Amino acid sequence: MGIARTSLYVGLGATVLFLVATALSPPASAASAEERVDHRTQEALAMDAHPVRGKELYSEYCSRCHGDAGQGNAGKVIPVLAGQRFTYLVRQLANFAGAERESSTMHGEATQPAINGPQEWVNIAAYLNRLTPPVDAQIGSGKALQLGRGIFHEQCASCHGVDASGDPDGFVPSLRHQHYAYLDEQMHKLADGYRHNADEDLVRFMRSFDERDMRGTADYLSRLQGSGKDRKTMRQDGVVVN
Repeated sequence: MGIARTSLYVGLGATVLFLVATALSPPASAASAEERVDHRTQEALAMDAHPVRGKELYSEYCSRCHGDAGQGNAGKVIPVLAGQRFTYLVRQLANFAGAERESSTMHGEATQPAINGPQEWVNIAAYLNRLTPPVDAQIGSGKALQLGRGIFHEQCASCHGVDASGDPDGFVPSLRHQHYAYLDEQMHKLADGYRHNADEDLVRFMRSFDERDMRGTADYLSRLQGSGKDRKTMRQDGVVVN
């Protein structure tokens, strides 16, 4: 009887410890989702890119929202994709497919079997990266333009580059030739925690902005035209990307 009672206590103790440890630990699903996105991104970047096939996929699954030439839609707050950094595009397709970015529309599109895979992501990214960015991106009112310029060059250029074309590796996006409405919305989403795949330091930084700071910075960036710094490289598959 004593042995049985002791075993029962030991068993209950182990159960309680397990439950406490589980409660204190971060959710396994959250960690594994991010790890899966990282793995699939690297898997895609190691694959040969086929821009011609990417054009076919983009035309069928993406163009009705993002435009035939990747020009986006300022009125619907849909971003310009033409000329965006190759690596960043691959990463974001992986994020949407893995539900690491908020957007019910993009989740629905990115999880369609025909485009939900590393090979398809790298194909679409290679096609979009080659497109010429639009010259008529929506701009802001100009009321806080100089404030926005100062904020960007003092606070943002260290990551996005002095020309706002992103980092050398391409994981940081180009912010050039982008619609004002989209830039403004994304800064608000960062500050409000909706871009939960974003760096925590960036989120805290955006929360220090007031409305005028965001409008001014978005306005300044929306007026930057052209490709900025040329970082084009030839991949092993012979595809030139930026």
